[in-house]
Amino acid sequence: MSEVITGIQQVGIGCADVYANWKWYRQTFGMDVPVFDDAAPAPLMTRYTGGEVHSRQAVLALNMNGGGGFEIWSFKSRTPEGPSFTPQLGDLGINVVKMKARNVAHVHSVLKARNTEGLGELVKDPSGNDSFWITDPWGNPFQVVKGDSWFKANAEMTGGTCGVFIGVSDIDRTLDLYTKALGFDQLVYDKSGQFDDLDNQRYRRVLLRKAQKNVGAFSKLIGHVDIELIQALDRTPKNIFEKRFWGDLGYIHVCFDTVDMDELHKRLQPLGYEFTVDSANSFDMGEAAGRFSYIEDPDGTWIEFVQTHRVPVLKKIGWYIKLKDKENPKPLPNWMIRAMGLNRVKE
Repeated sequence: MSEVITGIQQVGIGCADVYANWKWYRQTFGMDVPVFDDAAPAPLMTRYTGGEVHSRQAVLALNMNGGGGFEIWSFKSRTPEGPSFTPQLGDLGINVVKMKARNVAHVHSVLKARNTEGLGELVKDPSGNDSFWITDPWGNPFQVVKGDSWFKANAEMTGGTCGVFIGVSDIDRTLDLYTKALGFDQLVYDKSGQFDDLDNQRYRRVLLRKAQKNVGAFSKLIGHVDIELIQALDRTPKNIFEKRFWGDLGYIHVCFDTVDMDELHKRLQPLGYEFTVDSANSFDMGEAAGRFSYIEDPDGTWIEFVQTHRVPVLKKIGWYIKLKDKENPKPLPNWMIRAMGLNRVKE
């Protein structure tokens, strides 16, 4: 079966101040290369914004060590809302973002020496590898885990996003979405009980992996991707975005980089998944452009797909990577991807 997604392009993070969040993510996770920085209305998302068109500010930031990015997002036309309760692991939606590191213990020691706010202890994950948790100043939790795919060979600190925890009410009902439609072909673990790296509640945890493959323009940069489905066994989970808008505070969506949107749609439909939003044609995000779509998982969590059409390299001289109308684009040469790093924001 041919590949339709290459990995995580970005995770949407709703916030009140894009530039305050981005500064922390640059300093802590090295997310310092902007793909776009754009202010505009979001007319295609009215299904999830109360039937009204709202405007927003968004920055898509990457880490050139490798991995997916962050789409740091803030309403400009309304005050974003947080959940009415304190979310717990297993609540429905994106619970945690996974960041990869070659040497997790080293990254932990560096952040500890910096007195980084929200840093947890070094622990072992269910695979026996080092990991640790860190919460940003706005309450968004991250898990730093061992990564096995890198664009920059000598990365000392973290790369970008390599996965997410998604809280679900029934793991078995959700598995087909990832294994049959999206091509996650490795089961890393399926375990139930209490876990040393979590709290003292009981969960079922299923970690699915999609290895880096030689498909897609940005596959060398994006690398492998992990989806960890987590189901609370001792309580009824709540929906993190219940009675809130897409774009409100917290983890909005996980976005997969897609090489063939039409083929993806064909694979989703037999499983009961339809696009709830589809730009159909190219949609501009400032300097970048692409076709995007959304589905909802069985619990209503937003999953986004983007087929990239245009990415800026050096805007001043009009240098863009143009991919529209290219079928199954091959990985871009390393020098071209590295050139995107020329836009790096320095502290």
